[in-house]
Amino acid sequence: MGRISLKIFSLFLAAAMLLSCATLFKGTSEELSINSDPQRAQVFINGDLYGETPTTVNLESKKTYTIEFKKEGYETKTYQLNNHVGAGWIVLDVLGGLVPVIVDAATGAWYHLDQKNVNMILEKQQPVSII
Repeated sequence: MGRISLKIFSLFLAAAMLLSCATLFKGTSEELSINSDPQRAQVFINGDLYGETPTTVNLESKKTYTIEFKKEGYETKTYQLNNHVGAGWIVLDVLGGLVPVIVDAATGAWYHLDQKNVNMILEKQQPVSII
């Protein structure tokens, strides 16, 4: 009888984890398209070089990001990409019980990035005059 109880408990636990709506349907990361005018600006995300514009990156939804655009002859521009909690996922998880709430909260699947696209216009550097 102990083995049957353990199997039933394991099946129940697996089913409960599948009810973690955001983890199952949305995932824990999102695609972000990054572009600039002019193009071919270097893109740094939280200090790490990710390539040149235009580019698409996959970022974790539960984090916030500082995106820097650098191009020779142009002012460096910085953009703060934030996230927010999707209230709908929380409601669905609460209806599913405690396990879905724990799974989605732990994985960060509840979060959405505030934007799907970031476009930055870079301004030419002003020449430095020496008096």
